[in-house]
Amino acid sequence: MIKVIFGFNRRPGMSRQEFRDYRQNVHAPLLFAIPEAEKIRRFAISYAQPTPTAPEPRFDAIVEAWFDSLADMDAFYLSDNFRTQVAPDHANFIDLSSGMKLVTEEIVDVD
Repeated sequence: MIKVIFGFNRRPGMSRQEFRDYRQNVHAPLLFAIPEAEKIRRFAISYAQPTPTAPEPRFDAIVEAWFDSLADMDAFYLSDNFRTQVAPDHANFIDLSSGMKLVTEEIVDVD
């Protein structure tokens, strides 16, 4: 299983709640409306929870997307629909200079 992990921060001037609301109510429907989204096997977003007992988190959110293969991942991210409809929306809620991307092969030891 191929898993892509993205870490990023919200756009400057956007509150944590505005960030979450936009991602959930605007961006997610846009993402999952394109036909290539059928290539995604699992998708999860984790929002940082600042706490006095931990250092300030490096990212406001981490996204994980699972695919059956690198070819499926590429077919999704390199599709015209993703590049023209989904990717441009990132600037509306993400600080694009803050991003991190890691493509991994996930091996599950305990499920």
